[in-house]
Amino acid sequence: MGSSPYAHSLPTPSTPAGRDGLAAILDRPSGAVVALDFDGTLAEIVPDPEQARAHPGAVPALAALAPKIASVAVITGRPAAVAVRYGGFAGAEGLDHLVVLGHYGAERWDAVSGDVSAPAPHPGVAAARAELAGFLDGRDAARGAWIEEKGGRAVAVHTRRAEDPQGAFDALREPLAALASRHGLILEPGRMVLELRPPGVDKGVALAEYVQEVGATAVLYAGDDLGDLPAYGAVDKLRSDGMPGLLVCSGTEVPELAGRADVVVGGPGAVVGLLAALSERV
Repeated sequence: MGSSPYAHSLPTPSTPAGRDGLAAILDRPSGAVVALDFDGTLAEIVPDPEQARAHPGAVPALAALAPKIASVAVITGRPAAVAVRYGGFAGAEGLDHLVVLGHYGAERWDAVSGDVSAPAPHPGVAAARAELAGFLDGRDAARGAWIEEKGGRAVAVHTRRAEDPQGAFDALREPLAALASRHGLILEPGRMVLELRPPGVDKGVALAEYVQEVGATAVLYAGDDLGDLPAYGAVDKLRSDGMPGLLVCSGTEVPELAGRADVVVGGPGAVVGLLAALSERV
């Protein structure tokens, strides 16, 4: 029996809808959008988010795939410019078809122009941020938690470096939700992070709007955390409307996501392998 002509193997989706989605991407790649989260999907989760960087194989894999499909979209809660910098996307050969939708789609960076476009920030973000330092200082459970600024468009409280990360997360979740609500914001929980951001801005909205803009005929979305659930919902809706789609989960740390995925892979390195396999097959 001869050896496979492909250096990477594509996983077989566990659901009929996922198998249909993969088949549609392979049959007509020019109509496919491949959309990906950044942290936990293209980059490993690290204790300090400012130290996160894309997996070394991410840009080469995306550069091999992007020219063969309609578009690659990185959809992230980070500011678009930060994701571009940490991803090493700017000026990368082969990534003309890449966009970064930052702040859950509130910002957009296009590889062709290198420009970031965005509307004015929600005023509630600055108001909530002004309260946060005192809010945390008065709570023993928050000891070691820290605040991440997100360009005035969102603000996050990380508990990963707290004395009791899960205890701090659990203790802060309800009061932070109340703080968010007072300023017209919503609270989005993640992996040891609680983010306050404007309503109506999420990865599902960003993905659905971008797929429509591109005129895609099939879509793949890969994510790793609770913030990716709206994007999963968007793909489910697109599938119910007749567009094939494939849902990929990076890692198994978030059962709510892994349980809905068509394909579960072992983290950013495996996501890169999947992208490389796709580029070889299309």
